[in-house]
Amino acid sequence: MHTMQNIIHQAFSEGLELRQHCASDLLSPLSDAANCMIDCLRNGGKILACGNGGSAADAQHFVAELVNRFEIDRPGLASIALTTDASVLTSIANDSAYEQVFSRQVEALGVKGDVLLAISTSGNSPSVIRAAQAAVDKGIKVIALTGKDGGKLAIHPGIDTLLNIPHANTARIQEMHITCLHILCSLIDHILYGDAS
Repeated sequence: MHTMQNIIHQAFSEGLELRQHCASDLLSPLSDAANCMIDCLRNGGKILACGNGGSAADAQHFVAELVNRFEIDRPGLASIALTTDASVLTSIANDSAYEQVFSRQVEALGVKGDVLLAISTSGNSPSVIRAAQAAVDKGIKVIALTGKDGGKLAIHPGIDTLLNIPHANTARIQEMHITCLHILCSLIDHILYGDAS
């Protein structure tokens, strides 16, 4: 029981410390990311989101908040999770390579003026990096949501905004990722629709 309590206490302590750190360090990047998405949506563009595993779930979660609603009733906002179509994903992985499962969709669905949200806790996921490059090639802005030292995504020359969670533990990184995504939803709702309800 003592060991269980230690694990619980450590998880909360690490999470609180990380949130306090990010609350100051991510002020500007979160504002930049929100402005990028807001400009995209205002101009008729759409947001594409991708990631693997837990990051795939986060991509889908974020898109659900935009397409349906977050905190206020407002029109649906154009966004697509590139993680949800099993036939598309498996055909690309089978016929080409898993690394192309998102980049191929960016090539097919993305247009200049869109935004790609590229999520990778390590910043080194090959499929997410390929998606980012495909976006850059099409003139699509890229917001990278990463962890640890940011990995290869953090130094990719085409990344417009980097939201990095500087922590070694994947669970703590993912907890902050969903916090960042909820903050982005709040900012988008507030700037585009104010206090509508």
